Amino acid sequence: MFQKYANPTRFLKLANAILPWVAGLTVILIATGLYFAFAASPPDYQQGQTVRIMYVHVPSAWMAMFAYAFIVLASAVGLIWKHPVAHVSALAAAPIGACFTLICLTTGSLWGKPMWGTWWVWDARLTSVLVLFFLYLGFIALANAFDDAARGEKASAILALIGGVNLPIIKFSVDWWNTLHQPASVTKLGMPAVHSSMLIPLLLMAVGFTTLFFTLVIIRSRAELASRRINALRAARIHAEAGGG
Repeated sequence: MFQKYANPTRFLKLANAILPWVAGLTVILIATGLYFAFAASPPDYQQGQTVRIMYVHVPSAWMAMFAYAFIVLASAVGLIWKHPVAHVSALAAAPIGACFTLICLTTGSLWGKPMWGTWWVWDARLTSVLVLFFLYLGFIALANAFDDAARGEKASAILALIGGVNLPIIKFSVDWWNTLHQPASVTKLGMPAVHSSMLIPLLLMAVGFTTLFFTLVIIRSRAELASRRINALRAARIHAEAGGG
């Protein structure tokens, strides 16, 4: 399965077939989620209208971790099976994951000010997410730090695998340490501690952000493969002209 789509032509054929469907689903899910989040769901009895930040903050936090897990998996496939498209997918996902992480940190600060009385605290959850943001930036910088793209891909993939240790720290930080951040209320064992009127738009936004992620990864991967193809053709042309001269 992995080797089949190591061929960029096969990957592009699959990506072109999937893209319209995943993009359309993204529009539907996010539009519906935003309607329920800002028009149909009630304000919280303690937080009031401020709770509506949750519908962007929480899915962004989930996607910050999901995108990095995707990069770790793609990097492992690229390193082990020498899969060129896996490396391209990891590079395509990194800026998207960084944006989700930045949105998570920003909306968290906006939510934290009225709830905690401060924009930022150096507790375990917030600090580990900030580290995740820097890991994204480091991955992007390292991938573009070499003239040889293959060396950049290998170096950034190794960094991604090492940085994967931070994911369980983010997940379990609220259980391992005493933090201001609330513990899991949706994914905990048993029934979620969120009422259905708030849980439905939250899940709609979460799934919508997930399909948005895959939409953007496909678009960026196609652009990167096209750029590499153009560069290869230019290099071949220059070589041919040099040989002919």
